[in-house]
Amino acid sequence: MNDVVSKLILVDDHPMLRKGVRQLVELEDDMQVIGEAGNGKDAIELVQQLDADLILLDLSMKGMDGIETLRAMREAGVDSRIVVFTVSDESNDMVAAFKAGADGYLLKDMDPEELVSRIRDACVGKMVLSQELTETLTKAFRDNARREQNSGYDALTRREKEILRMIAGGLSNKMIGRELDIVEATVKVHVKHLLKKLGLRSRVEAAVWAVEHHKN
Repeated sequence: MNDVVSKLILVDDHPMLRKGVRQLVELEDDMQVIGEAGNGKDAIELVQQLDADLILLDLSMKGMDGIETLRAMREAGVDSRIVVFTVSDESNDMVAAFKAGADGYLLKDMDPEELVSRIRDACVGKMVLSQELTETLTKAFRDNARREQNSGYDALTRREKEILRMIAGGLSNKMIGRELDIVEATVKVHVKHLLKKLGLRSRVEAAVWAVEHHKN
């Protein structure tokens, strides 16, 4: 038997599924299930009492769902690794889970051997994701960032939009100041604010973004 044994807590409102995962895990020498919960409320109490390496958390539970439970665990200071274990391959669910503090997202229809392998990876600190979900998640985060930037553009003042167009046109801060009859320091302040609202890091990114989104 290995010296290091990873400790797991299973959170799912289906007893048969918990039993199946427990039996699967306990065939392994380096993992053991130290607790189970059938709902979010019980799970939050349990994970604060037991020191687990990994919490395997169902997404669709009655009462508190998995996202609410996950968020509450993180707010309570639980630092165990938490992997969502679900039937949902919806991108919105994946994005919500990772934003709430998940360390992985696995589908319940995966092969038992692969599940054990991914659980083991998660226990040692790796981010785990069902293989078929990688592209979906990447696209979801990209689309989400695009939506946030568009809403950021709507939040720009008329002057900030004007300056963004000039940045896209290749004008320096000094040249923008001359065009608008304001001092260069004021232009810098406007640039700083518009970058923050758009979630961008530099005026080069702002110029590219403006051209790509036809804001120039």
